[in-house]
Amino acid sequence: MLTGIRLFFVILICSSAIILAQKAIKVIVTSDVHGRIFPYDLTNNIETNNSLATVMSYVSELRNNGDAIVLLDNGDILQGDPAVYYSNYINTGIPHLVSQVFNYMGYDAATIGNHDIEAGHPVYDKIIRELKIPWLAANAMKNDSSAPYFTPYKIIEKLGKRIAVIGMVTPLIPDWLPEKLWAGIYFEDLIESSRKWIKIVTEKENPDYIIGLFHSGLDYNYGNQNENSFKNENAVELVAANVPGFDVIFSGHDHKVANKMINKTLILGPGSHANNVAIATILLGDFQKINGEIVSMKNYIPDEKFLAKFNDYFSGAEEFVSKEIGVLEHPVSTRNSYFGNSEFVDLLHRIQLDNSGADISFAAPLSFDVTLKEGKLFVRDMFNLYKYENFLYTMELTGEEIQKYLEYSYSRWFNTVYNDDDLMLNLREVKNEKREEGRTKKYQFASPYYNLDYAVGIDYLVDITRKAGERVTIESMSNGNKFDPEKKYLVVLNSYRGNGGGGHLTFGSGLTKDELKKRIKTSSDFDFRKNIIDWIEKNKVIKSVGFNNWKVVPANLFEKYRNREFELLFGVPFHN
Repeated sequence: MLTGIRLFFVILICSSAIILAQKAIKVIVTSDVHGRIFPYDLTNNIETNNSLATVMSYVSELRNNGDAIVLLDNGDILQGDPAVYYSNYINTGIPHLVSQVFNYMGYDAATIGNHDIEAGHPVYDKIIRELKIPWLAANAMKNDSSAPYFTPYKIIEKLGKRIAVIGMVTPLIPDWLPEKLWAGIYFEDLIESSRKWIKIVTEKENPDYIIGLFHSGLDYNYGNQNENSFKNENAVELVAANVPGFDVIFSGHDHKVANKMINKTLILGPGSHANNVAIATILLGDFQKINGEIVSMKNYIPDEKFLAKFNDYFSGAEEFVSKEIGVLEHPVSTRNSYFGNSEFVDLLHRIQLDNSGADISFAAPLSFDVTLKEGKLFVRDMFNLYKYENFLYTMELTGEEIQKYLEYSYSRWFNTVYNDDDLMLNLREVKNEKREEGRTKKYQFASPYYNLDYAVGIDYLVDITRKAGERVTIESMSNGNKFDPEKKYLVVLNSYRGNGGGGHLTFGSGLTKDELKKRIKTSSDFDFRKNIIDWIEKNKVIKSVGFNNWKVVPANLFEKYRNREFELLFGVPFHN
């Protein structure tokens, strides 16, 4: 039987072990916030329950409880909600909203994303100067040296442990963005760069834990790529499988929620728009034990001190988006865009043609399901009409290259139909997702809807009974002139597409990356959204804009399939 003193020491030792086992470091990550700083959607003029103001409440609660916190962001915060657009380009004479928010919230480090690069050197270079923390990207290198343009990694010390955070950004930025936005930088392959920096960090810093903060996604087969593709856009799982040394890799870019293990590396992705945070909990009492979880922010309320601190930023952005710029005579919707001409996309075509003087225009809906209501148009509506800060390019393409471009687009858009059970549209069923009431199945496009380009300036047919590559018949120019496969035409399109994004010009038209640069004739000085705002202010009243220049044939089959598949996509019957 234990004596009182011996029993005391046994209890003390056991208590110490339990306390040690409970000691933990929580690594909390936000990603792809896309400007959702405030609990208010300035584009749609509605309150939301997801924002960094809400994340602030959650993080403050943990800090007040005495938890050891490492707070990180994984990129793509400078594009999306008008609040950041306003700080990027309009209210530039004061410190940037994002740098001030990161500093206030006590972030320890952040990785830059492709949409942050898209804001341009004046914006992200300014933020770097204002931040108290490093903006990471170990694989973004200076052209004139072997040194990284951004900080490659950060050592963070918590509870006596050294945590190395290595940042990486998806390397395909030159395939999407104009060179002036990333001038002076080249981007290394994530696998090669990870091997290099794991070695450097391990030898130089001797960390207890190594974390990858990667603005890169999970599906390495996305966009005609595979596990052997050099500079794979979404290489997180490839790094985990092929580069030993990472304890945790946080993913981003693809907006996917993830919590999985690959080769003893924990992969976590929080999704997007501050709906969740991803947390790696490092339990110090259990050697090398790291637990992962995804925590929803929907049950937390925005932090009042945060809102008061940044109220001037919010008020300025709200005033900016509330400016009236014109009048829309009748509503336009993206829904009809997937079945032929739609006045929504045709409006973009009209503005592109008017701004460029081009012969032919290419465009796609950049939001899947958006309607602009009739009546007054405000600046906020332009963020629904045109989602991204793309520039406007004109390029020279031959008639044959235009034909191949369209064949590529429609090969991802439509299937070949043989019987009534076939799907006309290239759709896939969405599983394990909440359904609207009364809806048994939900479908979405197998390819991204923003890659479903159609053209105006030419009249053509798309035959759904023909196989991919042989569906499009161009009948003539829309002005009645002959369309010549050998003639060179001036084409207007956005910079994402013009730099090779989506593969229309590379896999479709067959142009090399070097050839693309030679074909670019002009580029807008500002993002296309500014061109749109200026055009609407000039025209004031926007009447019907419908080109009606392409059709799906045979007409009887198309109408039957359209009525069915409209409902598969949107859950309601088709209506004009």
